[in-house]
Amino acid sequence: MLHQLQPAKGARKERKRVGRGPGSGHGKTSGRGHKGQKSITGFSQMRGFEGGQMPLHRRLPKRGFTNKFRQEYTAINLDQLARIEEPEITLKIMVEKGLIKNEGELVKILGRGDLSSSKIIHGHKFSASAKKKIEAAGGQAIIIGR
Repeated sequence: MLHQLQPAKGARKERKRVGRGPGSGHGKTSGRGHKGQKSITGFSQMRGFEGGQMPLHRRLPKRGFTNKFRQEYTAINLDQLARIEEPEITLKIMVEKGLIKNEGELVKILGRGDLSSSKIIHGHKFSASAKKKIEAAGGQAIIIGR
């Protein structure tokens, strides 16, 4: 019956009400102990604080450089595109065939493998060898503007 439904034993636990007098067992210092840094109201510790020891992020040496403007391209080779039967290969078709995850990805076509038939291929970038092989097969390399 709906009125008899209740959570399993031990599934629900009452919250600890601190600072509610000596009878509660959590009165006076409210489980914070006496004195010290952590006992004071408003205390918050810095991320990575190690009790005064030099923190790990300051002990490790700084290395390298991260370019925040870097653009990552998904590389697709001609031998992968040769398996697709379509005469025109767009990003939508590449997503359907599982070569890229979504149409928002930047795609660079590389020249490994050969094309047996002429295809119109869309991509954001083409390597020189890929462009040469596509045009040699009678196809077209169309650069998508981003």
